[in-house]
Amino acid sequence: QVQLVESGGGLVQAGESLRLSCAASKTGLTIREMGWYRQAPGKQRELVAVITSGETTNYADSVKGRFTISGDDAKSVMYLQMNSLKPEDTAVYYCHVRTIYTEYRGQGTQVTVSS
Repeated sequence: QVQLVESGGGLVQAGESLRLSCAASKTGLTIREMGWYRQAPGKQRELVAVITSGETTNYADSVKGRFTISGDDAKSVMYLQMNSLKPEDTAVYYCHVRTIYTEYRGQGTQVTVSS
């Protein structure tokens, strides 16, 4: 069973930056897509950013220009660089990996942005 472990969350002030990391417990996965989702209290989970094996990226409109997703398929790791954070970015952030066989999701890391 593959596990995804996120790290890098925390409490920051508006305008500051954080870098989230996600590492899989196994390498050599045939990854098709990696992504970050988030869920704020009382809200549905939403897609933040994804990156495909072909390095195509896609972002939620609310984070375009502020967040950058990157990943290394061979090492089964991915990152989310979050700049100019806003209070509305406060949420639990989950990493997600889709391989040719199945999908995995991490346990989440809390990001809190104070105003």
